[in-house]
Amino acid sequence: MISYAQKDAEAQPAGVPVPADDHIAPAPRVSVQAFCETVETAAAVQSAGEDRRLGKAHLKIQMGGMAAAIEAYRTAPTPNVIILETEGRSDILTGLDQLATVCDSGTRVIVIGRLNDVALYRELVRRGVSDYVLAPVSALDVVRSVCGLFNAPEAKAVGRIIAIVGAKGGVGASTIAHNVAWAIARDLALDSVVADLDLAFGTAGLDYNQDPPQGIADAVFSPDRVDTAFIDRLLSKCTDHLSLLAAPATLERVYDFGAEAFDSILDTLRTSMPCIVLDIPHQWSGWTRRALVAADDILIVAAPDLANLRNTKNLFDLLKASRPNDRMPIYCLNQVGIPKRPEINAGEFAKAIESPPIASIPFDPQIFGSAANNGQMIAEISDSHRTTEMFLQIAQRLTGRGETKKPRGSFLSPLLEKLRAK
Repeated sequence: MISYAQKDAEAQPAGVPVPADDHIAPAPRVSVQAFCETVETAAAVQSAGEDRRLGKAHLKIQMGGMAAAIEAYRTAPTPNVIILETEGRSDILTGLDQLATVCDSGTRVIVIGRLNDVALYRELVRRGVSDYVLAPVSALDVVRSVCGLFNAPEAKAVGRIIAIVGAKGGVGASTIAHNVAWAIARDLALDSVVADLDLAFGTAGLDYNQDPPQGIADAVFSPDRVDTAFIDRLLSKCTDHLSLLAAPATLERVYDFGAEAFDSILDTLRTSMPCIVLDIPHQWSGWTRRALVAADDILIVAAPDLANLRNTKNLFDLLKASRPNDRMPIYCLNQVGIPKRPEINAGEFAKAIESPPIASIPFDPQIFGSAANNGQMIAEISDSHRTTEMFLQIAQRLTGRGETKKPRGSFLSPLLEKLRAK
């Protein structure tokens, strides 16, 4: 799909977080070569190459613009994507005609220019240019343009990965993850899957009252078999909109993985599910770090004590540095108000992390204990409980979607209910 990137007089500076409703799906394993004329554009492309969404792309940057590209491809094959920076109208069209004589079929071309001219854009389209971006460009402009070549706009909402992790063990991150996923599926009517990545001790199967014979371990240990059909066989249906990729929760084998162990699973889920909620265990390894950095949105669950504050701060610092063009992580406080336990209040957390918590979930052992023991969600036990609204609020923030309005009953509903009771 070809797009025309209209820009304001001032380009968006690099490092500005993506708006909540701007979801950019990652690019596949492709080769990208950029030929720049200015150091500013070269720097933006270099920064884009460090973005997680271009993590699988192989990027090479050269100076010299159109002339350098034509000369380079006289004796070398062209990559999947060529990014060209050029100055004037005549230079663009003349250069593209020359490039066409040495360009392989199937190569996609992105032009960065300074002329805001619809007639020029139409002529570029006629010559086969995939995208035209107005300079000056930011890293996010480059990321959006390259990724947009491989993702149709109608698939914008497909493949959003939400990672939920605890700042410390035992803070209830899995419980929050499962209830938030339930709210996404039930209240936002968004097809979702929960992937329980705690293979040894995962509780998603218990919380959803599911005991599937297969789950995520079958995919991790058979990476060559992973495709959409294989993953579909492993999914356990919880509701009309919610599926589960359960953990085996057994200790028969050791679950030591490389950093890329879950890549094929998540890539496959992206192609078939609008929303993937990752229940990430509290451990630090190559694959947990990779899963967090690669996620579209991140929720950190913390208890109101000093160790959680330190760990949340460390996670925020790491993720901000690793994801300069992404939305900031969000966090919530859980188990707030345990009797006689000294706590660090939400204001102190906000001051240290420079961001307020999205929610402070109160300590309520009665309802949370009942839900855990019965294999139910909080909303199933009490739809009017105050934490049910908090889970919906978190779900809306993570997905960038508003609440799907439930049908309201008529003014006769109370009377009809009384008649049914009689």
